[in-house]
Amino acid sequence: MRKYSWTLMLFSLHTLAQDSMPLDDFFYQNQKIYVVVAVLLIIFLLLIIYLIRLDRKITQIEKNQNEA
Repeated sequence: MRKYSWTLMLFSLHTLAQDSMPLDDFFYQNQKIYVVVAVLLIIFLLLIIYLIRLDRKITQIEKNQNEA
């Protein structure tokens, strides 16, 4: 069954790739590209902030363990 689902997925991706209007042209035409870029930028910034905070917490825990 899995073999058929992969085949179906690849076939559907192939048919989407032959669309008459490319997806990037659609976004540019409707000015939606700026929304997409803004959302990606927000996600990226939040991920960086999360990783920095996590690094600080881990560093503090390591420091407390070395002192004890």
